[in-house]
Order: sequence, then C-alpha cells, then structure tokens
Amino acid sequence: MPLVYIVLVLLIAGVVLWLINTYVPMAGSIKAILNAVVVVVVIIWVLQATGLWNTVLQYRVPPHS
Repeated sequence: MPLVYIVLVLLIAGVVLWLINTYVPMAGSIKAILNAVVVVVVIIWVLQATGLWNTVLQYRVPPHS
C-alpha cells in the first residue's frame, strides 16, 4: 500500500475525529471512549496496511518463572 494513501487516510481520520470532538455535543466520558476506539482502530489498520499485524498476533509473552 502506498505511503501517500496511508497518510491521506490518517489525515482524514484525524479531521473527522476533530470535527466530531469540536461540533458534536457529548459527555466527556463518551468522547474519551470514542477517541480511544478510533485510535485503536487506526493503529490496527496501519499495522495491517504495513504488514506488521501478523507479527503482532504471533507475539507471545513468555511464562513467568
């Protein structure tokens, strides 16, 4: 996936989130949840777009000795 496409999607997602945060009246807790969900979804999408998502899924935490 071209880098320009990834940057463009990140910019659009940021502008949409900013518009929602600025112009849609909602409780602060709901706004925080919305922001967290959008950030997690965008991070997962970027990892999938760059091919790193499978590496993240295959990572295992070693058992505590």
